[in-house]
Amino acid sequence: MTPSAVALSMILAIVVLGSALGFYAGARYKMDLEQWTVAGRGFGLLFVWLLMAGEVYTTFSLLGASGWAYSQGGPALYILAYMMLLFVVSFYIIPPIWGIARQHSLQTQADFFQQRYNSKSLAVAVALVGVVFMIPSLQLQITGLGMIVEMASFNGIGRTPAMLIAFVLVACFVFMSGVRAVAWISVLKDLLLLFVVVTVGIAVPKIYFDGVRPMFSALLRASPSHLTMPGSTVNHDHAWFISTVLLTSLGGYMWPHTMGSSFTARSDDTLRRNAVIMPLYGITLPLIFLVGFSSILIVPGLKNGDLSLLTVVRKTFSPLFLGIVGGAGALTAMVPAALQILTAATLLAKNVYRPLCAPHMTDQQVGRMSRIMVLVISATALYFAIYSSTTLVALLLIGYAGVTQLFPGIVLGLFSRRVSSTTILGGLGVGVATVAALILGKHDPFFGINAGFVALCLNFLTVGLLNLTKIS
Repeated sequence: MTPSAVALSMILAIVVLGSALGFYAGARYKMDLEQWTVAGRGFGLLFVWLLMAGEVYTTFSLLGASGWAYSQGGPALYILAYMMLLFVVSFYIIPPIWGIARQHSLQTQADFFQQRYNSKSLAVAVALVGVVFMIPSLQLQITGLGMIVEMASFNGIGRTPAMLIAFVLVACFVFMSGVRAVAWISVLKDLLLLFVVVTVGIAVPKIYFDGVRPMFSALLRASPSHLTMPGSTVNHDHAWFISTVLLTSLGGYMWPHTMGSSFTARSDDTLRRNAVIMPLYGITLPLIFLVGFSSILIVPGLKNGDLSLLTVVRKTFSPLFLGIVGGAGALTAMVPAALQILTAATLLAKNVYRPLCAPHMTDQQVGRMSRIMVLVISATALYFAIYSSTTLVALLLIGYAGVTQLFPGIVLGLFSRRVSSTTILGGLGVGVATVAALILGKHDPFFGINAGFVALCLNFLTVGLLNLTKIS
């Protein structure tokens, strides 16, 4: 067999096994809306941990983190900082949200806003913001998956056909099995990912430089500025670093699919314990950075830094191991993509279409509509993935800038009774408009500060001013 055939066969075997687990997960349950979206709220600590790790540690972690270490240098280390802080935030806000969700049988993030603020308009706005800003993250997963198959096939299979085939498969098992499919696939995905990251992260510096310390010594001689701020950029200095860490740590659990997956937990204590142990998963992230930094010297001059890890793996290891890396990478794309598709489809059907167009729809009818929306969301994200060339980290930061604008409504909704739906909707409108103006106008960073964080500050300021006006 050719190297390409060996690698692709291994990727195919892993993807087929993962998909079979997904279909099996749903075959044992009647997939009503409650089972499809929150798995009957019966997941214990292990499944919650694997499910949420599947959302946080994705293609972005594998390819994007190493890619930014390769192309940006020092600024990439913001990923290490925010990955730890976001679990501190989740410890305090996710368990009480789970309690409200359990009490009122909530299934989506927009349901929380509807229950807390009793406003159809706000719930619809929250659902639309969530869907719009999940599209870049979903695009990230599709793009990363296409890169993986293209590299593993030694360019024998184009990126577009690879993305198309994989996402037809993802849409199918989401359509059939819902969130249970994602949880079961996460088991296989996490085992493979840990094996790949530990092996590659340790082996690459050892093979080429005889260790991590000699690798950094060589990099310091070749490009000393790469390991400081702003690295290889001109505008990602300390202000950008701090504001980006704050934005992403506050926004990590504002993603609709992340908050929705917390509703699958058996108890609020499960979520607290999950927040405590989740940082253990981040131990592997420095190993991914080591590969990115090593790649600067091993394969210099890559036009797309996101390809650095795969290029080094293809250069260093056997086709069989490349296939294992490719299979693990494919699952790291498919797991979060499946959750995002499921959540976006449910938000559109339940929190946008039903209140605006068909208020008398039953949950069974919403479930059928959600499955139709799976196809719509998948096609939309695939279109943007094919026709956009934005880097993986940039895509994620666009999504974060948008979804973090939901943070004031969440945290004030939990801990204050003085805010109303009008003030939260006003702040959300200002925040999203600022994100759109700054990012589309290419003013990110804005005077050195992450545009999403600027928008979040204006969001909070607007809520405060509107609330003072209402009180006075």
